[in-house]
Amino acid sequence: MTPREARNLPYLFFVCLVSALGGFLFGFDTAVISGTVGFVKAQFSLDALQEGWFVAVALLGCIIGVGFSGILADKFGRKATLFLSAILFAASAIGCTVAPEQITLILSRLVGGLGIGVASMLAPLYISEISIPQYRGRMVTLYQFAITVGILAAYYSNSLLLSWSQNLSPGSEFLHWILVSEVWRGMFGVGVIPAVLFFILLFFIPQSPRWLMAQGYPDKARAILARVTNENQAAREVEEIQSTMKEETGSVRQLFEPGLRRALFLGISVAVLSQLTGINVIIYYGPRIFAEAGFNLGESFDSQVIIGIMNVVATILAIWKIDAYGRKPLLLSGVIGMMIALVCIGGFFLAGSHGSTLLVVFILLYVTFFAFSFGSVTWTLLSEIYPTHIRGRAMSIATLSLWCGTFVVGQAFPWLLETFGGSGAFFLFAVMCVPAILIAWKLLPETKGKTLEEIERFWLKKAHAKENA
Repeated sequence: MTPREARNLPYLFFVCLVSALGGFLFGFDTAVISGTVGFVKAQFSLDALQEGWFVAVALLGCIIGVGFSGILADKFGRKATLFLSAILFAASAIGCTVAPEQITLILSRLVGGLGIGVASMLAPLYISEISIPQYRGRMVTLYQFAITVGILAAYYSNSLLLSWSQNLSPGSEFLHWILVSEVWRGMFGVGVIPAVLFFILLFFIPQSPRWLMAQGYPDKARAILARVTNENQAAREVEEIQSTMKEETGSVRQLFEPGLRRALFLGISVAVLSQLTGINVIIYYGPRIFAEAGFNLGESFDSQVIIGIMNVVATILAIWKIDAYGRKPLLLSGVIGMMIALVCIGGFFLAGSHGSTLLVVFILLYVTFFAFSFGSVTWTLLSEIYPTHIRGRAMSIATLSLWCGTFVVGQAFPWLLETFGGSGAFFLFAVMCVPAILIAWKLLPETKGKTLEEIERFWLKKAHAKENA
């Protein structure tokens, strides 16, 4: 790294950190449900299917949000669409806090899901497009780190508010309503703070240089790239982007051509399998899982906080090593570890080992293996393997697949738990690790250290080779 690049690194880190706040909101909004679902179920007398719908409606919102965010991102820019996600997060948090009846609560959760869908696609995409190759893996993983911090913040604030609600006596009737008598409202309401902060900080980051190139503004793109690297490197990147874009059609149909079809398959399969292996079951239904294993409510919430801490720690490990070890080794080793941990968790439920500390240990191991494999590699991979002209729409297809998988798991888990018990559910998640291992071993290329244009040319060469075969 040159002295100029070293001076510009703090600016790059700031820009990526601001974008990664979308991941924090994603993580917070995803995990806050774990502390509220029990209270909402009791207050509104929800059955198993209604409980699943209360959780999964946000996931439906994610699917819708991802569906339109790629089009908006390619047309209006990554930054403008991130502003939209901040507004949706704030609106959802306020709506859930003051919802007078079940339908308003459900609609507010749907709006939050729209925000998650937009942020989950746009934040890592923006980071990958502004980062320099030798730091891109770490910077995109910063987004996953923000997700884990958001999850931990939700767990901790849920636990703290639960504790306060038993001793707090606020003078305001409104505060008593949301912090004591119906504390789940306060759990949702905390999300307003980071949403507003995200909205404000977005004013201080630039447009994506690759989006500017696609819109025909090479000078503006070069100026932004020069701020994160140096003038010479920026000029070379602009030339490389222009050269690669000449081979693009600008149509999503390009993804179904030979070579890029494999990129599309990899993106979709890795995204879906990251969810079908059960991570969001732990995030959404953690307290219920611990209750099924014999822990009381307070112990369940405390265990969730510990899970959140381990999630953060393992993601820090991924940030440290993803650009050194590469995406493929992290994914392969992590999924193997996840499968072993899931088999052990299922075994504990099968044996009826209620309240076992070892159960918590294996859940922690599972979360740890997920965080430095699927958790970090998925978003990095999705943000770097598609052509510039259609990267927003292409990534939205893969991210849409991810949220479809999450929706299925979130909706089905209460039914799975009641029908097959904890053992059957976790054994099923272990089985889903097998195709993930095979894909990581046999099909996944290594992308560490390569520019986005080099990765794109790799797929295009495969396409040309198949056409000439």
